[in-house]
Amino acid sequence: MNATFKVPTPSNEPVKSYAPKSPEKLSLKEELQRQRKNPIEITPVINGKKIESRETHNVTSPHNKSLILAKCHEASRDDILQAANSATKNQREWAAMPWASRAAVFLKAADLIATKYRDRLNAATMLGQSKTVYQAEIDSACEIIDFLRFNVAFMEQIYAEQPISSPGVWNRLVARGLEGFVFAVTPFNFTAIGLNLPTAPAMMGCSVIWKPATTAALSAHVGLEILHEAGLPPGVIQFIPGDARMISETLLSHRDFSGLHFTGSTGTFDHLWQQIAGNLSKYKNYPRICGETGGKDFVFLHPSADVETASVALVRGSFEYQGQKCSAASRAYVPKSLWPQVKERLVDQIKTIKMGDVEDFTNFMGAVIDKKAYDRIKGYIDRARSSSDAKILIGGKCDESVGYFIEPTVIEASKPDYESMREEIFGPVLSIFVYDDQKLDEAIALCEGGSDYALTGAIFARDRRVIEDLSNRFENAAGNFYINDKPTGAVVGQQPFGGGRKSGTNDKAGSVYNLMRWVSHRTIKETFVAPTQYGYPFMGEK
Repeated sequence: MNATFKVPTPSNEPVKSYAPKSPEKLSLKEELQRQRKNPIEITPVINGKKIESRETHNVTSPHNKSLILAKCHEASRDDILQAANSATKNQREWAAMPWASRAAVFLKAADLIATKYRDRLNAATMLGQSKTVYQAEIDSACEIIDFLRFNVAFMEQIYAEQPISSPGVWNRLVARGLEGFVFAVTPFNFTAIGLNLPTAPAMMGCSVIWKPATTAALSAHVGLEILHEAGLPPGVIQFIPGDARMISETLLSHRDFSGLHFTGSTGTFDHLWQQIAGNLSKYKNYPRICGETGGKDFVFLHPSADVETASVALVRGSFEYQGQKCSAASRAYVPKSLWPQVKERLVDQIKTIKMGDVEDFTNFMGAVIDKKAYDRIKGYIDRARSSSDAKILIGGKCDESVGYFIEPTVIEASKPDYESMREEIFGPVLSIFVYDDQKLDEAIALCEGGSDYALTGAIFARDRRVIEDLSNRFENAAGNFYINDKPTGAVVGQQPFGGGRKSGTNDKAGSVYNLMRWVSHRTIKETFVAPTQYGYPFMGEK
């Protein structure tokens, strides 16, 4: 078409309140009841066709182990090879589609989630991943809507970036989708990440193979259905739930593997990177590797910190969604002068926290995701209970009789290198080290170097000189840094997300920088009047 299109200017999706008797609360509760009474079938989807398999597993609810939400079919090795070969063939046709037409698919998907599918996707996230209504709303509604709308605007920005041209020459830059296929490996803890990792490369003209987390298969399935209803052609995103090791070994040894878009554990990311390195000679192109991994996120209180706001930030930052956020506050450094007040407020607030079935909207917390996570987190709590280097200040009770419930737990560590101060726990456990006010510099150094991760961090202080000093000294300790706020809750378009060190490649989800990873630029130079002789003026000298 003879037009230069402009996409709608994005803005952040408003968060619904779900107040008592509100229309959104009533309709969501109806959807929760519908889904819990009507388990579904989830299958691999290759070229738009559902593939049933002999290997299946039940998808159950973390807070109610007996509640079966779906039966999930697992992809076989043959299915995976078919998906890889088909994805490679589909990529060229998809990439050739006008960018505005590709953009329309994802803009429509955003509107479908904002309206028709909001309840369904939120309910699937609540039941399948044990998120409270608010945690689901900011994730499986607002954040994924924002990802889709803002990423389309970033896509337009990338395509609009063009080089200068000298007289008689027209220079152009084309951002091509990657040849072959991108492998998207998505986590359980955010439905929005689950949808963003495959859609970000896809909107840039890539073909994608999507391996969802087993424990988030329900919301991922709903997300795929929404994309197809929005007009995504069959085979642009191949959907392959199944055995993670077998899938990665098969895809990462394929000649047409062109990129990895990953969110998950550091150990898994390290393993996948090593596999890619070992297969480097097999690939048609050098693959792009983009990953966001773990965190051991800190909150550092300066002696000038406001106790009230810092205490609330610790509770929300540590225990919302059971601490199962990559950005969750996991370790805190509190000056001795403030500790009695902080301790009192923490204990008082945590005592009032309700935990249970997320269909009860009065609960602040649900269950941790599965038995494996429950056992790992419980192990840290049990060891702290018997350690001479730590004590449990509050919480610590664990109960798996109905679901995988772990109380919000605060560990006071007498040593800054105690295991719960260093290691990622990924659960509702906050570890605190109380430092001597006179040893502020030493405490800053302990915090800055106390973890291999560098994802998020927060400081609390009043004095602007102190804020500037701490900001500089923690420059490399957090990719997302918060001043007088909790270290969670990054908003698309406002705080692009990602960290360095062992927290990933810091390609900033929710920004133009992430989308740049999924294109390969082609420079075109067109000369209007070309020279007719090979010689240059300087050659005329006698």
